[in-house]
Amino acid sequence: MRVSEVAAKTGIEIVTKSFNDIEVANGYTSDLLSDVMGFAEEESLLITIQAHKNTVAVASQLDLAGIVICNGRRIPEDMRLAAEQEGIAILQTEENQFVTSHKIYSAIRE
Repeated sequence: MRVSEVAAKTGIEIVTKSFNDIEVANGYTSDLLSDVMGFAEEESLLITIQAHKNTVAVASQLDLAGIVICNGRRIPEDMRLAAEQEGIAILQTEENQFVTSHKIYSAIRE
């Protein structure tokens, strides 16, 4: 299932205007970027509250499918622009990480 399909199925908003709409292989939930670097799998969606440019850099380095920012956190313009340059989707939700992780897991496992 592609990033845009996951967003549509879960009701999670896509914030980036352009991104590589790749297949989502998995999800990874963490707010510690060193943990993400050590354990997140390629083509996963990162589910986090870390709304800053460093999150985009990690996602780009790991070839993640996208970043889902939870708890209604505001996404800074420099983060959005960096993600668009790297072709990484940023999604945003008011839900917490627990609920968001469940929604994404359910969507990609059906």
